[in-house]
Amino acid sequence: MTNTTGDYLEHVTEPGERWDTIAWAYYQDAGMMELLIKENRHLFPGEIAQFPAILPPRLPLRIPVVEQAPLDVNLLPPWKR
Repeated sequence: MTNTTGDYLEHVTEPGERWDTIAWAYYQDAGMMELLIKENRHLFPGEIAQFPAILPPRLPLRIPVVEQAPLDVNLLPPWKR
């Protein structure tokens, strides 16, 4: 579930969701989970090691909107230009 709110989307977690799966769903890059954790630090006071791997259900997460660089068509193979 998502709602647009300014520079963020809001995602309400479902049972069994993890940081990496949410990052993949929004950014197609599981490595972006670090950005999600940083932006939602307020939900889990304390050290990063105490963040849960599996998120509780119905947790409202802020998903930052990240602008992507324009696609360089010169990097595409000729049949996709």
